[in-house]
Amino acid sequence: MAREKNQRLAALLEEACWSRAQAASAYNRVAAETLGGEVRENSRIGPSHVSMWVGGTKATGVAPILLCQALSRRLKREVAPQEAGFTVPDSPAQEALDWSVDPLIALNALGSGVDAKRRRLLAGGIYSAMSLILPDEAWWRAMAQPPETPLPGGKRVGRGDVETVQELTLAFSRMDQKRGGGHGRSALDEYLHLEIPRLLTGRFPDDPTRRTMFSASAELAYLSGWMSFDNSEHAVALQRFNTALKLAARAGDAPLSGHIMRAMAHQALDMGLRPKALQLARASVHGERYLSATPRERALLGVVHARTLAANNRKTEAAKALLRAEDDLSNAREGIKEPNRTFFFGEASLAHETACTLRDLGDPKRAVREFQRSVRTRGAQFRRTHAVTLGYMGATQLTQGSVEEACATWSHVLDAMEDGIYSGRARGTVVDMRRLLSPYRARGIPAVGSLNARATAYLANVD
Repeated sequence: MAREKNQRLAALLEEACWSRAQAASAYNRVAAETLGGEVRENSRIGPSHVSMWVGGTKATGVAPILLCQALSRRLKREVAPQEAGFTVPDSPAQEALDWSVDPLIALNALGSGVDAKRRRLLAGGIYSAMSLILPDEAWWRAMAQPPETPLPGGKRVGRGDVETVQELTLAFSRMDQKRGGGHGRSALDEYLHLEIPRLLTGRFPDDPTRRTMFSASAELAYLSGWMSFDNSEHAVALQRFNTALKLAARAGDAPLSGHIMRAMAHQALDMGLRPKALQLARASVHGERYLSATPRERALLGVVHARTLAANNRKTEAAKALLRAEDDLSNAREGIKEPNRTFFFGEASLAHETACTLRDLGDPKRAVREFQRSVRTRGAQFRRTHAVTLGYMGATQLTQGSVEEACATWSHVLDAMEDGIYSGRARGTVVDMRRLLSPYRARGIPAVGSLNARATAYLANVD
């Protein structure tokens, strides 16, 4: 019996302007990010797989979800399996993302950063827009209630234990800013998995200490999520952010909850889920999440909100949000105690996010100026973000026809990467660099040939 052609998938590939080979290449990138090297059914495919699925052969294993994720990124909107003509069974690994799951259970489910069992769990949990739906207000109120009876036994947990977690988080956060999320996260994850549950189930002298410990643990889980996101491990990042948000809710820490939502919005935007990103960003600046935050954190929440507004073509609202973020940062001054998690956010970071917003609003000239301001004002301890900024700036310069200027900018990205930056986002700028330069390779421009050869050699060594 002849198979029926999958017209829905064929239409999506046509909309994406993808050949079968290009679709397979995008699929394999998503698979590498999601599966972490684990071999599963259809963990790597070729153009013939895509042709067979279009022809009506059933896509099995992880194929439906991975292909839909690749299409979502390309089309800048969510593509559900049903839209592509696929059916996907529920994945038990997604249970850890359920808002009804206790954060301590979620921590145990996450496991360590290198454990094979954890990899099997994460392989079933693909980054999905369905996991970005936030719980209702009743959930937040219930989570913030103190336990009716203290847990029996357990070690005594005091302020010194809280400070230890905070100091560890800050140390890893500084390393992430300097070297990228791919450096050192396994050590952080071991502590998160083995030590944090013991601290959260200990005996606290009072409720403020309990809440502070839950906040400190939430920040550590958030940082693991951010490092995973930076290293393009998106399913892992989503699970870490989910757990961090549950812990922050247990602490009743509204500004921290907003901070985590801001990161989730940033990730959703990078994944092409623009409406979801806007929903998360709006939630991050809603009510006490914004009102109780310090000026520096308000500016951070606000500028990501501006980016999501711009990505959804809400130009007037995006411009207003940018101005508010600038005002908030100008109010950050000595004497106001800011949380450690905002240490990286200053003029350079604001300029970077502003540039991205202007770029998405269709103003590349002003965007380049803001990227340049970011590069000029950023300190040496923020080398990872510096590389990402340069990558974006080169791409924006190229859209203005400044090919040699873009090549000069991108050469500095490779300088940083070759000097020891371990970041999937920064590496992604090198991949984009080669793709964007492709139309110029046959024109005999020396800077293009030299940069392309260097980028090719770099990618060959890290892949």
